[in-house]
Amino acid sequence: MSIKHLFEEKKPILSFEIFPPKPESDVSVVYKAIDGLVDLNPDFISVTYGALGTTQGNTVEMASYIKNHHHKEALAHLTCIQNTTEEMNTTLNRLEAADIQNVLALRGDNPTGHTHSSGDFRFAKDLVTQIKTRDQFSVGAACYPEGHLESPSPELDILYIKEKVDCGVDFLISQLFLDNEMFYDYYNKLRRNNINVPIVAGILPVLNKKQIARITELSGCSLPPKFRRILEKYESDELALKQAGTAYAIEQIIDLFSWGIDGIHLYTMNRIDTTREIINSIHYIKNHLRRMK
Repeated sequence: MSIKHLFEEKKPILSFEIFPPKPESDVSVVYKAIDGLVDLNPDFISVTYGALGTTQGNTVEMASYIKNHHHKEALAHLTCIQNTTEEMNTTLNRLEAADIQNVLALRGDNPTGHTHSSGDFRFAKDLVTQIKTRDQFSVGAACYPEGHLESPSPELDILYIKEKVDCGVDFLISQLFLDNEMFYDYYNKLRRNNINVPIVAGILPVLNKKQIARITELSGCSLPPKFRRILEKYESDELALKQAGTAYAIEQIIDLFSWGIDGIHLYTMNRIDTTREIINSIHYIKNHLRRMK
């Protein structure tokens, strides 16, 4: 089933994201993570890959494993910044052959020292247009509650999201955020700009100091005062910070559910134990909301 149709059947949707290992790492570890995450019964699992598509082959294989071994819907990430149309068609053919019906269309990052694409696609909307020449796929795209790092202004950033949706995007998944009120304001701005597809909130449980530094650098995610207090209190105690970060994510998700969010996309970092703790904590609430629909 396409993710587009999943949203037509039930809300809120709950999904997970996993990532393939680096080329030198043991791929079996990720398959074990997939097995554990499937047991938690998400509505779909997305598979990302490294910079410039360095593990793209693994992404297709893992998406196929999720769909054809576990019979769970898979969302395959595709980046296009350095790809030719021919290369992209080859990947889309592989996905079709594996019966993968869902794709997250992303621009991706330029290589270090380059400021523009050397491929046939400049923007994610160009990839969306290419994918939509086929009837096979439901297409998702990213949105950025605090604005894309390269966007000149919040207004232009929303315009770019609208362009992607107008090219055929069926749903949006947000970059991670730690301030729900800021996300609600962003969600309402998208709706006021006639962006009416389902919008899924991306949540990352922040479990250690190194992770915090990396997400703020790569995503521009701001740290609200409440989270800063947690960090200041527990940063010297690894276990306490992990527990506090997990509790913070649970609180975010419960609040998002009560607000009426279309879906939650949990960036699992392949951590089964943390994901299980979160799901067990929100399970009753999630099912209660679905019974009310």
